[in-house]
Amino acid sequence: MHHTPRTHQGPAGSRRAEDITALAPRPLRHVLFRQQWRDLVFLHWPADPFEVARLLPPGTVPDLYNGRTYVGLVFFRMRDLALGRARALPYLGSFGEVNVRLYSRDARGRRGVVFRSLDCDRLLPVLAADAAFRLPYRWSRIRSQWFDSRLVYRTHRRGNPGAAASVWLDVQDTRVTPTPLEEFLTYRWGLHGRAFGRSYYLPNAHPTWTFRACTLLDRHDSLVGAAGLSEPAQEPVSVLYSPGLPVHFGTPEVLPVPGTTRRR
Repeated sequence: MHHTPRTHQGPAGSRRAEDITALAPRPLRHVLFRQQWRDLVFLHWPADPFEVARLLPPGTVPDLYNGRTYVGLVFFRMRDLALGRARALPYLGSFGEVNVRLYSRDARGRRGVVFRSLDCDRLLPVLAADAAFRLPYRWSRIRSQWFDSRLVYRTHRRGNPGAAASVWLDVQDTRVTPTPLEEFLTYRWGLHGRAFGRSYYLPNAHPTWTFRACTLLDRHDSLVGAAGLSEPAQEPVSVLYSPGLPVHFGTPEVLPVPGTTRRR
C-alpha cells in the first residue's frame, strides 16, 4: 500500500515539520534495544494546545494537525524486550503497558510522542526506564484477555487504585486503512523526553502498521486526568486496533533548547 507523505505546519517560528511517512524517514545508526508490541488499542481525543505545551520538554512544541493537537490512551502487551543484539530477556521482557501520550515536534522538525504516564505490570522495567530515561513509568496491575473476537484490557495503579482504565473492543479480521489524522497519530518515529536536566530525542523504526476494523464497546479512564490533562468529555475521535509489530530503538540525541548557548 502506498502512502503519499503529508506535511502539516506547526506553530510559527520553528522549522517545517517533517513529512508523515509509513516507514521511518531515517535509518537507525545503532540499535539500543528492541521489543515486540502486541494487541495494540489506540484511543484519541482532541486536546488543548496550550494545556499540552506546558507539559512538553523544553525544545519541543505541540505537533498540530489542522490546528489541533491530541492526547492518546494506548493499551498493548510488550514481548521479547532485548538490549542491542542480545537475546530477549526471559520473563522480565514481557509485560502489559498502558500509556498516556502527547504529540510533539522539535526544532529540526522531527515529530515524536511525549509520554505523560506509562503503566506497567513489571517492577524491574519500571525502575530501569526511570533510571535510564526518566520516563514516567508507574507500577500497575494490568490484565488483558480475548473472548472470541472481543478484547478486554483493565489496569489500575498500585497505591492509587483511582488511577485506572479499561477498554473493551470487538475486533474483525478486515484490514482497514488509517485516515490522514490516524496516520498523523501513529506514524511516529521517536519520542521526546527529559532526563538529567536535558531534553532528548530517542528514535525508533518498525514495519508499516497493520490495522483491523474494530468497534468500541465500552471504556473507562481516569489516567488522562491523572496525567495532568483535562479529562475527555466526549467519545474518542479515533479507535484503532493493531495485532502488533517488532520495534527497534536507536540511541538518544540531546536537543538544543532555544535561549541557551553551547560552551565550546
